[in-house]
Amino acid sequence: MITASQVKELREKTGAGMMDCKKVLTETNGDEERAIELLRERGIAKAAKKSDRIAAEGLVEAYISEDGKVGVVVEVNAETDFVAKNEEFRNFVADIAKQVAQENPADVEALLNQKSIVETDKTVKDVLTNKIATIGENMSIRRFVRYETNNLLESYIHGDGKIAVLVEMENGTHELAKDICMQIAAARPEYLDRESVPEERLAKEMEILKAQAMNEGKPEAIAEKIVQGRVGKFYSEICLVEQEFVKDPDIKVGKLVADKGAKIVRFARFEKGEGIEKREENFAEEVAKQIKG
Repeated sequence: MITASQVKELREKTGAGMMDCKKVLTETNGDEERAIELLRERGIAKAAKKSDRIAAEGLVEAYISEDGKVGVVVEVNAETDFVAKNEEFRNFVADIAKQVAQENPADVEALLNQKSIVETDKTVKDVLTNKIATIGENMSIRRFVRYETNNLLESYIHGDGKIAVLVEMENGTHELAKDICMQIAAARPEYLDRESVPEERLAKEMEILKAQAMNEGKPEAIAEKIVQGRVGKFYSEICLVEQEFVKDPDIKVGKLVADKGAKIVRFARFEKGEGIEKREENFAEEVAKQIKG
C-alpha cells in the first residue's frame, strides 16, 4: 500500500502533482527511483538530484598545504546542526583535513588507524572516540579526496561548512581558479567533460529522453533524432566545461578557461550530508544568488 508520506516525499523531490506521484508509486510498487524515472519519461518531472537529499549534520572542510602541492576536502558528520558550531568539533575537522594532507591515507579505514598528528599517542579513531564522549554526539568521518600535484590548487568553502570545493588547474591564476570553485559550488557539475560521463549514465538518460519524445506522440525514428538534440542539454547541465559560466552566461566554462591559457584537470565537490535521505536547504542556489550579487 502506498502511504501519504511516500506521495508527499516524491512530490517534494519532483514537483509533480499528488495524483501523478501516487499513480507512478502504485505502478512501481513504491520504488521511488523508478517512479522518478516514469515521471521524467512522461515529461512530468525533471531529474531529482541525489544531492538534494541532505540529512547528516556536521561539516565539510578544505585544506591546501603551505607549499600549495597538496589539497584536501573532507566531510565529518554529526547528529545535529548545533555541533557544527562547536569550536572543538570544528578544530577536529580541520585537523582531519591536515592529517589526510600530510599522511596520505588510502581510505577512511586507513585514516582511522593512523597515528594522530595532533595527539601522537593516539590513533585518529581514538581521538574521534574521545570527541564523541566529550561533545556528546555520535560522529563519523565520512569521506575525503586528496590531490597532490605541481599544478595550481584552489579551494572554496560556502555556507560556513556546507559546501567544500577543490580544483586542480594547469596554468591560470588563483582568481580564475576561485571563480571555477564557486561555479562548481553553485552549478553542481557531476563530471569534468563528456568523456568523463560513464556510458551507462548516458545510455539511461537517452532511454528517458526517447521515452519522453515517444510519449509526446513522436514516431520512433523522429524520437531518435530528438534525443540527439536534447542530449546536448544533458551534457550542459552535468559537465563542468559545458556549463554556462555563472558570472557571465554568454560564455561556457571551458571556453573561459581556454581563453586564459588554462585547463581544468579535476575537481571535487562535497556538500554536507549529500546523498543521505533528508531534504534541506538548497545551498547550491544560495551560492548562485551570492555570485550574481
